[in-house]
Amino acid sequence: MDKIDINEIGMRRKFEEEVSRFMKFQKSFFTGAKKLKPEKNIDLRSYAKYLLREGSVIEKRELLSCIKNKLILTQKALTIEKK
Repeated sequence: MDKIDINEIGMRRKFEEEVSRFMKFQKSFFTGAKKLKPEKNIDLRSYAKYLLREGSVIEKRELLSCIKNKLILTQKALTIEKK
């Protein structure tokens, strides 16, 4: 995942949506809790790795659609074609 060129705009939008959704959840259940502010510097690669491990099938598909490199699946091994 460290070598993949990620479309950062799409990932940033997705991350901001997730933070917004979490904030709504937090506000509805924890009215007395401190409000969290979304971070300015987002590590998109770590978020992408998290989605591939823990995300739903739909989230994984969205992530893979943001990858610009060509992915090749051969004998159950995924490789990245270099540009």
